Amino acid sequence: MPEYSPSADRKTVVVGKAICRLVAVAPWAWPLVGSSVGRFFDHAAAGWDERTSAGSAGHLATLAAGLDSLQSKPERVLDLGCGTGAGTLFLSREFPTASIRGLDLSESMIRQAQGKIGLDPEGRVNFRVGDASGLPFSDDSFDLVTQVNLPIFFREIARVLRPGGGLVIASSHGDQTPFSTPESLVFRKLASRGFGSIGSGTAGEGTWISARLEEQS
Repeated sequence: MPEYSPSADRKTVVVGKAICRLVAVAPWAWPLVGSSVGRFFDHAAAGWDERTSAGSAGHLATLAAGLDSLQSKPERVLDLGCGTGAGTLFLSREFPTASIRGLDLSESMIRQAQGKIGLDPEGRVNFRVGDASGLPFSDDSFDLVTQVNLPIFFREIARVLRPGGGLVIASSHGDQTPFSTPESLVFRKLASRGFGSIGSGTAGEGTWISARLEEQS
């Protein structure tokens, strides 16, 4: 399976993007590839931050820009595909009173993320192992969902978001990010799942898409 890297070769980009397109149009096919993706990232976890510059300003630029477009003040935030927790901890700094949950398929990644929390007596930031195709959260649990460099499970995101909640989808290196979905496909899928106020932009070397789940009339 492809590893995210700013210098990913063409084959890696093609394979990663094919997985994302498959998940977007046929999410039922995820079990065919999901276990191997998890094993790959378990193996890749050692030294992940150093190889990918996770937590750097450049790595987080697209996420930050997407958040700026929403102007949200969330109470409960879910960061999908959180990896070693760089984006999740960034969200905790951006929203210092919010409850933040980070979820990733890789147990090895989550162990590293948990080691970064330090003292958090209120349990405001929490990491757990889980599959984005079947989120271990009830309906309407969050008012902001974010993800960076990850296949998109539109139905599950719409399920756990509260009406009016925001979504940010970021790709750190735009079309050259292995785990990225074509923007036109993302726009169509979001609209079909009841999202509105859909926008997009660039930041640093990457791209972002933001949207809000429309209120029921």
